[in-house]
Amino acid sequence: MYPNPVNRLGIGALLAYYDIAPARPAFAFRSFMKKIASLVLGLGLVLGATTGTQAAIPVYGFMVKNTYPHDPGAFTQGLFFKDGQLYESTGQKGQSSLRKVDLKTGKVLQKKALADEYFGEGSTAVGDNIVTLTWQSNVGFVYDAKTFTMKSRFNYKGEGWGLASDAQHVYMSDGSNEIRVLDPRTLEEQRRIQVTAEGKPIPQLNELEVVDGEIYANVWGYDVIARIDPASGKVVGWINLAGLLPPDKRGTTSVDAVLNGIAYDAKQKRLYVTGKLWPKLFEIELVKMQK
Repeated sequence: MYPNPVNRLGIGALLAYYDIAPARPAFAFRSFMKKIASLVLGLGLVLGATTGTQAAIPVYGFMVKNTYPHDPGAFTQGLFFKDGQLYESTGQKGQSSLRKVDLKTGKVLQKKALADEYFGEGSTAVGDNIVTLTWQSNVGFVYDAKTFTMKSRFNYKGEGWGLASDAQHVYMSDGSNEIRVLDPRTLEEQRRIQVTAEGKPIPQLNELEVVDGEIYANVWGYDVIARIDPASGKVVGWINLAGLLPPDKRGTTSVDAVLNGIAYDAKQKRLYVTGKLWPKLFEIELVKMQK
């Protein structure tokens, strides 16, 4: 526990307080402008607030357990395990696909390409099916998990970003601070979770994964994963992955090569992460940090 002078700051300043920086130099100017606006607001809040302390959100670092090859052409949008097998969905029009991937070699074992008109997004296993989203087409697809045959499609309003599921619900992000809760049978929206940290909405939630009852979410543009309590929507932990794969080691100058992709092998209790266009996929172990 330690004093929290940045309660209710914007995401840029809030993450900066926890020593979490933007993922790439290309994001610096946009992040800088966000921080300036947030700090102006935050300064007024801090000066006008009564003094006091609040338990800080825990921050976790990482230890790399294993490193595996990853297709550097894969614009990773979804990553998950089903029955011990790794699956991935990728984006970009004309390049979007659903894939079954060999973890150790990175080899694509099975692939289903989306029509060129679609920009693929998140994916997750739901029973014997795999559900995927598209970015701005307002449509998702349901595939047979074994054959990748399309079984049905469904519609939703707004953008599709990330997907995750547990035994009772499907969780969907749309780039905002809201996570939609879908019925796993009908994929109709039931409610929304408002995600906040220190009382401030945390937008840009991207790829999702359910890990031991929490929702892990990539925050787009940052080398960070938010650990979210699905009951309250509160961020209960930050995973700072800065330095996992520095920009100059990503093998591309693309500004899109950001951290994105979380997969949890629940049976083996192993956590994996990667990024868009990254040449590597990592098994990591979380290490709680002290500030």
